[in-house]
Amino acid sequence: MHVEIGELLARFLIGGIIVSFFAVLAEMFRPKSFAGLFGAAPSIALATIGITIASHGKTYAATEARSMICGAIAFLLYASCVSCMLIRWKPRALTATITLMPVWFAASFAFWLIVR
Repeated sequence: MHVEIGELLARFLIGGIIVSFFAVLAEMFRPKSFAGLFGAAPSIALATIGITIASHGKTYAATEARSMICGAIAFLLYASCVSCMLIRWKPRALTATITLMPVWFAASFAFWLIVR
């Protein structure tokens, strides 16, 4: 995959600006545990989609956005399973996250099969 220096610079600048915006937004809300949520995923996704639209067009960006949504839903399923396992059986966090990683992969693969 060939990425131009200009595109990398644009990703850096746009990503930084959007991350900063969401970090400020996160400071305005309670509880503070949501700060990481606002500061990371939405800002990176928006920067990536904006650059993808500019470099590859709206159709390609729509496919990428759909893939992001499917990946987020698969991660939500995985995180929910890990949370339930941690609450119910109280294993070490590393054990739970590694043990249930196939759930994330299976859900991601299932979504890929459905939307392809």
